[in-house]
Amino acid sequence: MSEEEGYIIEFHRIGNAVKVTAMDPATLTEVSIMGPPNAGDTELTRLAVRKLEFVLAKRGTNPGNR
Repeated sequence: MSEEEGYIIEFHRIGNAVKVTAMDPATLTEVSIMGPPNAGDTELTRLAVRKLEFVLAKRGTNPGNR
């Protein structure tokens, strides 16, 4: 587990894929993505955070206020 921009990021290896979960502790919003292990933690984290920020923006929460 690590923190990126105030978010909680978790990695779980599932067979030949990695499930990455990103959570915003302020709103308790959580999203997940699946990716190949060879993509690297940095890229998978970036994609998960991007998806989380999309969901937050769609709900009207502005992640830029941090």
